[in-house]
Amino acid sequence: MDKSATARDQWPRLMAQAQAGDQQAYTRLLTALVPIIRSMVRKKIDDRTLVEDVIQDVLLTIHRIRHTYDPASPFLPWLMVITQARTIDALRRRSRQRHWEVGDDEAVMPPSIETPSLPERQDPRDELATYLQQLSIRQRKIVEHVHLKEMSLAEAALQNNLTVSAVKSLLHRALTNLRRFGAKHGRS
Repeated sequence: MDKSATARDQWPRLMAQAQAGDQQAYTRLLTALVPIIRSMVRKKIDDRTLVEDVIQDVLLTIHRIRHTYDPASPFLPWLMVITQARTIDALRRRSRQRHWEVGDDEAVMPPSIETPSLPERQDPRDELATYLQQLSIRQRKIVEHVHLKEMSLAEAALQNNLTVSAVKSLLHRALTNLRRFGAKHGRS
């Protein structure tokens, strides 16, 4: 058996010790995991800065949900699921940011004197709050967690004591209701 396999065999024990409050075991575990996490993330992301951000996000997630790990279960699949979820979340955030970024060649020109003024629009935050108030409390919480706080479905489920399926269902209904409300008020 090679040395890395032996080290990996120790991860469940180290996590169990960490769950019991052993800070040294926890530090050893996290230190051992960083290269593994980096390797997994690099397979999906080529941006060095984003890779490091995802590693930190994975470590924070492990810290936040470490109580959910069962030491009788294999550790690597648990780690891989967390790493994959955080990687996908980072790629989605990057995609959304790129979608909304405006390049210099696309910059919006200030209105000229000849340009007719458009009617005043409500502050987008106030408009969003108005839309969200139309939802049930549970739907509003799910939308806020998933779309505004950018939680994963699993995180939102954990936060709201729901299953992932229930979160998906609530999110779908909430977005359908928001679309209906927007269409009714002339927004698309």
